[in-house]
Amino acid sequence: MAKKGIKRILILITLLFLNFTNLFSQAGGASVLFISIPPDARASGMGEVGTAIADDINAVFWNPAGLGFKRYVQKGFDPEDVVPYRQISLSFSKWLPQFNADLYYSYGTVGQFFEALDGTVAFNFVFMHLGEFTRTNERGDPLGKFRSNEFAFGLSYGTMVAKDFSIGFQLRFIQSNLAPASALAGGDAGVGRSASFDLGLLWKPTELNAFGLDLGNIFSLGFNLQNVGPKITYRKESDPIPTTLRLGTAINIYKDEYNDLKFAVDMSKLLVYRDTLTSDPVPKSFITGWKNPGVELAFGAEYWYENLLALRAGYFNEPSALGNRKYWNFGAGLRYDIFRLDFSFINTIEENHPLANTMRFSLLIDWK
Repeated sequence: MAKKGIKRILILITLLFLNFTNLFSQAGGASVLFISIPPDARASGMGEVGTAIADDINAVFWNPAGLGFKRYVQKGFDPEDVVPYRQISLSFSKWLPQFNADLYYSYGTVGQFFEALDGTVAFNFVFMHLGEFTRTNERGDPLGKFRSNEFAFGLSYGTMVAKDFSIGFQLRFIQSNLAPASALAGGDAGVGRSASFDLGLLWKPTELNAFGLDLGNIFSLGFNLQNVGPKITYRKESDPIPTTLRLGTAINIYKDEYNDLKFAVDMSKLLVYRDTLTSDPVPKSFITGWKNPGVELAFGAEYWYENLLALRAGYFNEPSALGNRKYWNFGAGLRYDIFRLDFSFINTIEENHPLANTMRFSLLIDWK
């Protein structure tokens, strides 16, 4: 496959993911966008919020600092019968069903609290199947078919540094297999590799009075700087990875013995900047990335009844200059014993939107 063919695949995949009309002026032209896909159906059902919630193992994506608050869990009915926190999450989604392009997303993570480390450690793996392509020579003659995929695995750690404040980080390896190594003479023609880290902070004040309201134990603030790392290179083509700044807040509006209602808001900014020829590396992109107009906003709510059944709804909004994704999200959750099954559905405002009718399923297991 010629060098132009590799570039066409890369652009096609980016277009499929975000439906951009101008690759370089929108979203900074980042690559390996699969690592920015929210992994769990719970947060997706709330409009893709989670930076300030981060109260289960999926905190490894939303805010690894959330792992710091997960220390011990009650094993039985006796409040003093506790064991170290341990949880597993699995999720699957057929991606962009409108395209019928054989894309699917799989995710899994497992984590446990270790007293010796005074924190929780988690490992996660993400796999994106990108479909089947036809390999050609320089004249465009077909030489067979091949499948493309991308994957990443990460190691996370979170710990409390105060009674209501935690920090966390994640280290990640990323590999993008757009074309087989034999596509061009000389090696990994369409294979790119990179690494990244995330840094998260989470504040859940136990005592807080603001504007005459007692917000202790019901309010939280979160910060997560995601996907900070070098560009990913496909032979001679280099593209930045999607470095993103996330800020979020959440509040428990009402909670009693049977009901639990919370509301959350997230803001995210892609810190990637490029023109038609070059892109800025980190940390320069931390500054120049703000030249891209607007931010993504998401807000959502979750209601639990008797901690058994959950209903969720949310809204995601992206400025037109960044891609103009706007959609409602709906979801539900069911908890039984150590299992929690979550489902989410995207209802796009625009007809024939590539994300229309996207469904996600995820399973959470409290491994006690």
